[in-house]
Amino acid sequence: MATKAAEKTQDISFLRDLKDLLPFEWDGPREWSYQVIRRNPDACRSYLSPNRRDFYKILYITKGGCVLTIGLKSYYVDKPAIFFIHPNAILTFKKTDNESEGFICFFKRKIADNSQGLKSILDKYSLFSDTEKSAIFLSVEDIAELDPLFEKMLTIGEQYGGPLEEELLQIHLQLLTVTCTKIANYLQPDTISDEYRHIHEFFDLLEKEVSGITYNNPIQAKTAQEFADKLYLHPNHLNALLKKHTGQNVSSHIKHKILEESKVLLVQTDWSIQQIAYAVGFSDQPNFSQFFKKMAGISPAEFRKNYVRLGS
Repeated sequence: MATKAAEKTQDISFLRDLKDLLPFEWDGPREWSYQVIRRNPDACRSYLSPNRRDFYKILYITKGGCVLTIGLKSYYVDKPAIFFIHPNAILTFKKTDNESEGFICFFKRKIADNSQGLKSILDKYSLFSDTEKSAIFLSVEDIAELDPLFEKMLTIGEQYGGPLEEELLQIHLQLLTVTCTKIANYLQPDTISDEYRHIHEFFDLLEKEVSGITYNNPIQAKTAQEFADKLYLHPNHLNALLKKHTGQNVSSHIKHKILEESKVLLVQTDWSIQQIAYAVGFSDQPNFSQFFKKMAGISPAEFRKNYVRLGS
C-alpha cells in the first residue's frame, strides 16, 4: 500500500512530466488540485496526450481553429465550443490558425472523488463520461454566460486558499456543468481518418495492456509485432504511422509506457523490484534493472530511494 510520502512523491514525479501532457509551458513542480489558465497563442500548442492522467480537463474555446481528437471522435473546430475531457481519454490537439482565446480548466480526480456534491453532479449529467455529450457548440449568448464563470474560477486561487478555495471551485464546477447541460447543443464528430483511428487504437490498447497489471497478472504484449497483430496491421505500417504523427516508433512508445508504469509501481507500492520486474514483462530483475537504468539514468532502487526521501 502506498504511504503518504509515496503519494506525494508520485505527484512530484507526475508534475515533472506534465509538460508532455499539457498544451502550455508548465512552471512546476508544485502541489496542485486544479488549474485554470487563459488560452492564448503563446501558451497553447499542438500536442498528443496518449497517457492516462489523474485530472479532468475542460477546454473552453471562444476563438481559434483546431482539430481535436478525443478517443475515436474527431472535431474540426472553427466556432466557439466547450469540451469535457475524461482523464482516461487519448487526445490529439492541432491548431489550425494563430488565434487562441478562452480558458482551460484542470482539476484532479481527487476533487471529484472527495466531494459528494460534485461527484453527484458529474455522474448525473455525464458530460465527461458520455462521449455523445462531451462536445458542445456555443452561441454568443452562451459565451456571455460562461465567461464570468471562468473568470471567477481563474481568480479563486488568487483570493482564497486551503479548503475554502477547493469548495468554491467545486461550486463553480457544478454550476458550469449544469449550465452547459442546459445549452445542450451537442457537436457531432467529424469522420476520423484511418491513420488517426489506428494511432488512437494503438494507444488505447497500450493503455489497456498496462492498466491493472500485477505480479500475478503481468503485461501480455510487449513487442511491436504483438501490438500490430492485435490491431490487424503490419508492424511496418504501424511503425510508419506512429513515426509520422508522433516522431517515435512502436517500440519507443512501448518502452516509455513500461518505464512510466514501473515508476508508478516503485513509488505507489511496496512490491519488491523483482515483483515489479515480472509485472512489467521481465523474466528477471537484472534485465529489468538494466532496462530501467538505460531509460531513466538511475537504477530502480535508486529511483525509489530518492523519491521517498524527496517526499518525506
